[in-house]
Order: sequence, then structure tokens, then C-alpha cells
Amino acid sequence: MSEDNDTKFNTAVLLLTGIPGQEAVYVWISIPICFMYILSLVGNSVILFIIKTDTCLHEPMYIFLSMLAVMDLGLSLTTMPTILGIFLFNAREISLHACFAQVYFIHSLSFIESSVLLSMAFDRFIAICDPLRYASILTLPRITKMGLVLMLRGASVAFPLPFLLKQYRYCQSKVLSHSYCLHQDVMKLACSDITVSRIYGFFIILGTVGFDSLLILVSYALILKTVLRITSHAECLRALSTCVSHVCAVLLFYIPVIGLSVIHRFGNSSSHLLQILLGYIYLLVPPLMNPIVYSVKSKHLRARIIRIFVK
Repeated sequence: MSEDNDTKFNTAVLLLTGIPGQEAVYVWISIPICFMYILSLVGNSVILFIIKTDTCLHEPMYIFLSMLAVMDLGLSLTTMPTILGIFLFNAREISLHACFAQVYFIHSLSFIESSVLLSMAFDRFIAICDPLRYASILTLPRITKMGLVLMLRGASVAFPLPFLLKQYRYCQSKVLSHSYCLHQDVMKLACSDITVSRIYGFFIILGTVGFDSLLILVSYALILKTVLRITSHAECLRALSTCVSHVCAVLLFYIPVIGLSVIHRFGNSSSHLLQILLGYIYLLVPPLMNPIVYSVKSKHLRARIIRIFVK
């Protein structure tokens, strides 16, 4: 690449997209988005504070929940200021380097969150299928090692993404499909051969989100097989009720993530509005709903939250 092209690359910007055709009501749209953003920050921060300060909650399930809260906070802090900047100040421009950094953090945090959800499924599997060995299998040192491995996997597989994008020349349209930067969205703007990025992006999605979701399905198939052997109907329902929060978290995360990946790669004729809607669901709903879902199902957690806000 010539020196002129390098200069053009370093100074170039991309344009983010809010909701096309709704520019006149951006300020009004920003109100519920800002409200959801604040609630997600407060909710996940409260979850982390309670789990850290209450020794009764220093159990595998709550440790994994704290990891999930950290990932949700990271995703919110990485993307929501950019989104609110568009709706409040019409700040659509983002530099290429800032966009590449956002690509890395969004995808690495998403991959780690997928791994955390898989770990939580493993926790439920052991608790229901092998309860007598639960404490000996999921020890604190083992959970710590699992957490480090999950973070390393998510951070490492997403690491090449910004460097692959940096190699391309961006001479086509500079308008992105979303209010933030996604790898599959940015690479479409390149006028270079993006075959390597397409293949790598497809395989890391398949090897992280696809693989994790498959293992979660297998774990719940085994859980159902074990639960159906329980003769007592009440005990059967009690065992299944411990999985409700996790199932909700899995659906909230995987449906928009898989939907976005499929649409960007294979849905060229799909509605642009559908892409935007899935994009906002992906970023807004899981960080907002996960603390609510787990607080509703956990009596101890719910009691501690009520006690904090009453004080």
C-alpha cells in the first residue's frame, strides 16, 4: 500500500447508522435506550456487589453469574456510548482504528459470554445429574481455572479480527448497517479480497457460539433424561425450576447472536430494519434482563437486592 493510501487509511472514518427514516424522533428514541442502559449498568453492578459481599453466595452458580454480569457490563460500556451519541448528538462518525477496537471488544466479550453460559449449563448438569459429587467437582480453584481459560479463549480467537480488517482498503461506501462496529459488517465495506476474513469469521463463530450452543443442548438433553427418571412429580418440577433462569439467559443471548450472524452472511435479501432490530436486541436486552431473571428466580439474591434498595 502506498504512502498516500496509508495516510488515507489513518484519517478515514466510517459512518454509523441509527434507525433510517426516524431522524426526527432520535431524541425520543434515546430516552428508552438510555433508561435501559442505566438499568443494565445498575442491575449488573448490584449483582456483582451482592455476590462479592455475601459469603453465602460464594457458590459455583453465583460465581458464574458474576462472570456473566462482567461480560454484560463490558458489552454495554463498549457500545452504548456510541449508540447514544448517534441519537443525542448525531455523532455518526467513527475512526477506523476506534471501529477496529470496538470490533475486538464486542466479539471477544460475546465469545466469553457464550463460554460462561456453557459453564453455567455444566453447573446445572452436575447439580442435577451428579449432585453427590457437585462440591468435589466444582471447587473454587477449578472454577478459577475455568474462568481464566474462558477469558483466554474469547480474547485469543477475536484477536486477529481487527488486524485482518486493518489490511484492507476501504474505498466503497463507508456507511455501516448498525450503530456500532461488527466484524461481518465492516469487512463488507472493503474493496479488497475479504475471503480470509469471511472464512476465519465463519469458523470462529462456528467454533465458539455454534459449539457452545450445541454442548448446551446436549447438557439439557441429559438433564431431561435424568429428571424424567424421578418418580416424584414435585421433585421433578423442582429440579427443572433451577434451570429456568439459565435457559432464559441462553435464549436471550443466542437468538439475536445467531440471527445476526446468519443474516449478515446469508441473508442478503433480508430487511435492513430486521438487521438493526436484532442488533439492538443483541446489545440491550441480555444485559438488562439477565439480572432481572436471576433475581426473580433466586430468593436469597432477591432478598439482598430488596434490602439494599430499602436501605
